[in-house]
Amino acid sequence: MKEMKYAWAIGALALMLPMTAHALTQEITALFRPDSSNPSDNKFVNTTPESGVCPIYMPQRCKDLGIFSIRTSGIQFNSNGPILGGHADPRKGATFKAPSEWRDVTVTHAGTLRSETLKMRISGIGSRYHLPPGLDRTVWARGSLGWLYAPAPCVGTGYTVGNDSTILWSWMVPVNIGACSNQAAKDIPSLYYPYFEYTYELNTPNPLTMDGGMYTGSLTYTIGPGGDFDFGDVMMPTDDLLTFNFNLQVQHLLKVEVPPGGNRVQLEPEGGWQAWLNNGRRPTRVFRNQSVNIWASTPFKMTLECGTPQGNTCSVRNTAGHQVPLDIAVTLPAGLSDSVGRPVNRLPLRLDGSGTQLFQPTRYIDRKPSILHFEINADGVSQMLEHGGGNTYSGVATVVWDSEV
Repeated sequence: MKEMKYAWAIGALALMLPMTAHALTQEITALFRPDSSNPSDNKFVNTTPESGVCPIYMPQRCKDLGIFSIRTSGIQFNSNGPILGGHADPRKGATFKAPSEWRDVTVTHAGTLRSETLKMRISGIGSRYHLPPGLDRTVWARGSLGWLYAPAPCVGTGYTVGNDSTILWSWMVPVNIGACSNQAAKDIPSLYYPYFEYTYELNTPNPLTMDGGMYTGSLTYTIGPGGDFDFGDVMMPTDDLLTFNFNLQVQHLLKVEVPPGGNRVQLEPEGGWQAWLNNGRRPTRVFRNQSVNIWASTPFKMTLECGTPQGNTCSVRNTAGHQVPLDIAVTLPAGLSDSVGRPVNRLPLRLDGSGTQLFQPTRYIDRKPSILHFEINADGVSQMLEHGGGNTYSGVATVVWDSEV
């Protein structure tokens, strides 16, 4: 919904090659939708289907760490020669380097072309190795413990599954580390990884500052010797590029609820008309504070439309045509601020929109009360008493809440 309008009647007296031969891509989807059960949680939810270590072995731990796992057979690794026992160069054996540093990804709104930046890093690596017949886990200098506990600087997850000739394993990769290697103690004629598994971490932009709709972008990693994913000089990948396509959907909410009868406003002096009639003192102003409820997860603006404008605001007038200005202001609940971050308290609404061009939520506002202040000041009241001749003054003011800012 682009905008809402409410009118008041006023009376007094609103993963790999970017589409080349064997391309492998991974779609990453995330959604922001305001949650009334948890209004302070203003973050995207990763909706990408998971596979591998997180959903199978450690769902709660992955959730606590904010990481997600993918296992695919779309990329496999085969040795291009033997791994020699006792090799001094880690690159001549089972070595693993992942792009553990944070990388920026630009995502762009499909309609407005507005761009935001999210960050991604690879936070873990894993696979399954297969040894040739006749060999077992004793070919490794650290045996099976080297796959369970992980060689530094990687960190073990405590996850290994397998037998003498094959082990499925997963390691965590701290930020900005180098390679992690397991040395062979005996010659290995050939080695094969039929799976490619990784965990990743996302740092998404603040959805409360984003336009509603779909944002898309992509990030490509290279795979192979010297690449972003580098498994040494012996283990060769079946593809050399992995592309992530990001789709971030923002489903904002801006809703205003006026209570039944709340769009008919009767202006009165302090204490009501009867108090004025009883004590005989002229009222200094007439006013009404009208409460409305608001839901907001998106920036918005407020504007004013008038049946009978007067200057930069609305007015009321009597049947004889005498007219006095009607001042209208707004107070917004905590969690909504103006364009420079100040609380909104009795901020005037004007026909030219000045001062109310941008209100920004710092959290999801879930059915919180806002107040519209309608008032005729002392000078206007004085004129009404002098020129009204007992006539009723009335008018129409329309307040607009607009999410297109």
